[in-house]
Amino acid sequence: MAMKAVRARKPLTRIQRENRERILEAALEVFSRHGFRGSTIDQIADEAAMSKPNLLYYFRRKEDIHSELIHRLLETWLAPLEEMNSDGDPVREIRGYIRRKLEMARDFPRESRLFANEILQGAPRIKSMLEEELKSLVDKKAAVITAWMEQEKLRPADPRHLIFAIWATTQHYADFDVQVRAVLGPGRDGPGRFEDAALFLEEMFLNGLLPRRDGLGAEPQVQ
Repeated sequence: MAMKAVRARKPLTRIQRENRERILEAALEVFSRHGFRGSTIDQIADEAAMSKPNLLYYFRRKEDIHSELIHRLLETWLAPLEEMNSDGDPVREIRGYIRRKLEMARDFPRESRLFANEILQGAPRIKSMLEEELKSLVDKKAAVITAWMEQEKLRPADPRHLIFAIWATTQHYADFDVQVRAVLGPGRDGPGRFEDAALFLEEMFLNGLLPRRDGLGAEPQVQ
């Protein structure tokens, strides 16, 4: 029986790799500004300073570009939660998670807006990833937090809603950055706003989670 030869896919050249990254960088800017529905191939080509035919050599449709960005983004988004260590001290682990999420808000605001736009549209292109990879990771880390609570290292609470609350408060500093800076005003709207946010959120979350240690109901302070 004759066997069909499998043609190996040629590896991309350096120039081709650079062009793909150039397109993805331009698309991130366009998608984060206009959302998926409001963005076009022409806008992405203009942002990349590339002709439309040249762009279409690398990506046939804007859906393909968006899919590539979303898959990369989800990997980045999962990493801070993945780092939560079940063998670590709960206070340090949750504090570290809050800070990692704020660092993402600071360093990847466009990616955060891209993700938010997709969710607001009903997540038509990433729903399976949310229901599989994201849910699996949250279930795993919720079990870790539950174990800490059962060991009386933390007060009882719903671990998933705790994770949701951390997402909501930290990503606010990316998705609503213009509002944050406007309300903080001159002198407080610089890079230090992220450290101020970290200190506030650590105190709010962790002092609310630490077990009561005296009969008066007072909470120990996060050190």
